[in-house]
Amino acid sequence: MAPQPDGTDEERRDHQLQEITVGALEPHNAAITLAPYDPDWPRLFSREADRLRAVLGNEALRIEHVGSTSVPGLMAKPIIDILLVVPDSADESTYVPHLQAAGYVLRIREPEWFEHRMFRGPDTSINLHVFSSGAAEVQRMLRFRDRLRDDDVARERYARTKCDLAERTWRHVQDYADAKTAVVNAILDDAGGTPAPRP
Repeated sequence: MAPQPDGTDEERRDHQLQEITVGALEPHNAAITLAPYDPDWPRLFSREADRLRAVLGNEALRIEHVGSTSVPGLMAKPIIDILLVVPDSADESTYVPHLQAAGYVLRIREPEWFEHRMFRGPDTSINLHVFSSGAAEVQRMLRFRDRLRDDDVARERYARTKCDLAERTWRHVQDYADAKTAVVNAILDDAGGTPAPRP
């Protein structure tokens, strides 16, 4: 009989994610559901971008639709990924209270990874990723999006990987996201740049 896992690795991973999570972790072993591309996704992004500009004013230096929902024809988890660039994402006092007053919920704080912050939206299924102006990850996210938009082969390669990984059971959604790192790296290598891994 094969030895049973003692849970140590899972507990270590839970602790690692809890360290960067504001509030409780998401439920374990959630299914990854990919949906066909929805032409309404750009409209949802535009509506959210307008709200962010109204809430933050000049503090919002750049707002971009990123992630799979930003790539026409690509299947995706139906969650709109938005990139928000502010002068200094570590200085939460300049933008977090404004976002929270508008109903956004801070869920992730990663000081060791470009001072990344991630919020959930008040009434739309979004992941709002906040980085400082000049953070290398900003250009990498945009380069990856543009590569998928412009390159049919890269887009199909990424779609196949996503489908294969979505068939597996993941303890955390972040584990599914991390499992895509190899193909993201390969696509960005072809485009002339690799993403910076999380610590």
